[in-house]
Amino acid sequence: MKNTNLIASIFFLLVLVTSCKQPQEARRPLSQSSGSFMKKSIIRNKKLVADEETQIKNLIKSNPNIQYTASTKGYWYSYQIQNKLDSLTPKKGDVAFFDYEITDLKGAIIYSELELRPQIYYVDKQNIMMGLRDGIKLMRKGEKVNFIFPSNMGYGYRGDEKKIGMNQPIICIVTLRDFKSEVVYKKEIQAKIKAVIEKPIVQPETPAANQPNDTLK
Repeated sequence: MKNTNLIASIFFLLVLVTSCKQPQEARRPLSQSSGSFMKKSIIRNKKLVADEETQIKNLIKSNPNIQYTASTKGYWYSYQIQNKLDSLTPKKGDVAFFDYEITDLKGAIIYSELELRPQIYYVDKQNIMMGLRDGIKLMRKGEKVNFIFPSNMGYGYRGDEKKIGMNQPIICIVTLRDFKSEVVYKKEIQAKIKAVIEKPIVQPETPAANQPNDTLK
């Protein structure tokens, strides 16, 4: 009986050792499926970009009297009002005050200027639309510029989840009212707050007490 148990134990150990030495089945690399997905995604994105560029170029061709400039960031712009006297433009450390409205490529208003007013932007320190972030820095005080933004410079593949759809190119009509350094702007705010705090409170006049009518004497 002991011999039988011993033989069984030896046989079990041999099977265990042999199975450990057998090579495991190689796993398929994840890059096979993810690589295929990435290739399809790249092709799809290239097609979207090409379609948007075609729409924008057709818009520009349909307005031959308007001179558009292609930016290095992949959007186009034209001037409604141009300031050729000043050379300064907003930079990091400035605060920009601007108005704008958003339309589709056919000119239909998506967001009116009144809906979006007022706009106070700490240049390069706030998270705003990528196209506006760059476009504001091209503008001089008092200028009004039409920016044509492809979706990757606007609201991207998700839109704004309200009025702007997925992968929708847009036009932003921007008026730069003013800009100043952040230091100056903060001092102005502090001065206004101080003026309000220190403003004397005017007590309302109390009605005069009834006086005897001398004319009756």
